[in-house]
Amino acid sequence: MTQKRLRMLKKILGVYLPLAAFLVFALFPFYWMLISSFKANPELYSLKANRLWIASPTLDQFRDLFAKTAIIKWLWNSFFVSFLTAFISMAFGIMAGYALARLKFPGAQAFGLATFITYLVPTTLIFIPLARVVQSFGLSNSIWALVVTYPTFLIPFCTWMLIAYFKSIPKDMEECAMIDGCSRIGAMIRIVLPMAIPGVIFSAMFGFTLSWNEFVYALTFISDTTHKTMSVAVPTELIRGDAYFWGELMAASLLGSVPVALLYSFFMDYFVSGLTAGALKG
Repeated sequence: MTQKRLRMLKKILGVYLPLAAFLVFALFPFYWMLISSFKANPELYSLKANRLWIASPTLDQFRDLFAKTAIIKWLWNSFFVSFLTAFISMAFGIMAGYALARLKFPGAQAFGLATFITYLVPTTLIFIPLARVVQSFGLSNSIWALVVTYPTFLIPFCTWMLIAYFKSIPKDMEECAMIDGCSRIGAMIRIVLPMAIPGVIFSAMFGFTLSWNEFVYALTFISDTTHKTMSVAVPTELIRGDAYFWGELMAASLLGSVPVALLYSFFMDYFVSGLTAGALKG
């Protein structure tokens, strides 16, 4: 065997084969969800049907889902809460991240570490005191309860990520703008933020995704069907007792995963750029 063939064989066995195995392992649940959502109930529950393919594709599961559930409302609630909380968290995260990365004041390093530790606190430990806060504001059983509580873990995350990214941006251009008469805030808005767009988009995407997938707070604070988000509505409204409506479950899960998939598809370049810059230059 020639050296060229030997290198090719090593590359296939060491790179392509493990990568193919990982892709099959990672994507198979999504494939199963996709084919299950387009199967009719007789085929879905038949023991003799082909489990890995669709004999007769149908939209019955989607029609039943839209006719019998509040799927549109759930999707809107998830999008509204995720977008608004990501926006609020980014607004505070940018200001806090910039201050901790650029300004020198006593306790800055300790405050940055405390911010990161706050993000690491499990949500299961603080949802009870947050429930008291939500109740005191009169927001119980409302999506505004989620808008108030989600930033408690999104702001520390966004702040910590943006600290690393702001530190990766050279100070020279910012200092030149301030010498020319620009204020500190003006230099941040006109110089630093345009250069930090990949990091900002990266943090916003992660914040949006965390809000979209959050389960504990949404389950605790909301009980009305029309106020639920997708992460809670799918398992609570489509599983009734010991009855699992698998076709509608798969169809709802597919619809719930599409917005996040589209988000990452459109902004993947910014996501990778923000991830690598924060990791390598922070």
